Amino acid sequence: MRGRGQVSNEEWAVLEPLLRFRQRPDGRGRPPQDTRAVLNGVLWILRTGAQWRELPKKYPPYQTCHRRFQQWVRSGQLNKALRALARELHGHGLLPLEEGLLDGTFASAKKGAWPWDQTRQGDENHGYRRCYQPSFGRHRR
Repeated sequence: MRGRGQVSNEEWAVLEPLLRFRQRPDGRGRPPQDTRAVLNGVLWILRTGAQWRELPKKYPPYQTCHRRFQQWVRSGQLNKALRALARELHGHGLLPLEEGLLDGTFASAKKGAWPWDQTRQGDENHGYRRCYQPSFGRHRR
């Protein structure tokens, strides 16, 4: 039985050939972790937004999940796997590709002085700068 956010058997049948771990040709190295468990760990991170080191113990080590995720992204395997899964779900009527939602929220941060970085007229001697300027770990005098 799969848990929430876990890859189902049907999904895994589509994804497994595309994400299969390729062992070194000389056969050296540690035995590979279960690819499905690694993928479930990666999906947990992507779903929760947690840091890699916060990956629960029920998944393989976070270093393994992170390394494999990077390999899949760099090689294009993850992109191919997700596209194949989308085609499969669309074929079963479970993913309507005619509808979609993109969130294009963007807030830029400008370098330079912040509006409250300036002393107010008439308040030069009241410590406005010292009290209201964020220090970010260092203190200004």
